[in-house]
Amino acid sequence: MDWHWRERLRPRLVGLTDEEYFWEPVPDCWTVRPRRSESERGGGRFTVDYAFPAPVPAPVTTIAWRLAHLTVHVLAKRTEMYFGGPSIDYDDHVYAGTAAAALEHLDRAYDNWSSGMRAATTAELGRLLGPSSGPFTDRPLATVVLHVNREVMHHGAEIALLRDLYVHGRE
Repeated sequence: MDWHWRERLRPRLVGLTDEEYFWEPVPDCWTVRPRRSESERGGGRFTVDYAFPAPVPAPVTTIAWRLAHLTVHVLAKRTEMYFGGPSIDYDDHVYAGTAAAALEHLDRAYDNWSSGMRAATTAELGRLLGPSSGPFTDRPLATVVLHVNREVMHHGAEIALLRDLYVHGRE
């Protein structure tokens, strides 16, 4: 994962502009947007579109939404749950209003996840997780590590594709 992060994904995010960050390739995308009411998710001026369960079909999501998802749900929440990282939640996270801020959030979340994962012992990676781990209840922590790696690669590839579509669709 670290090789993929350093050599493939993170370099692919260099130069991300605010226009790309918020670009909606189709109508009604889920995104990060200015807060319209206090009941919306987030602890700052911006909120993230979200529903559980997700609508069917699931909405197309922007780069902003995907970066928020990777930061909060995939990396930071798992770091909190399994490696004692700082508390984080969709409801109180301060969502980034710029691409630069979103990348800073993502870098911090990845660094925390990576540090926790590297510090984990073989015994810790083999321990069964228990009921607070949802679908991973009867699985070892190593399964979550593989899941997070897959999620980062998967959503990272989606972000890269959206960047390609943004550049080539605007010529």
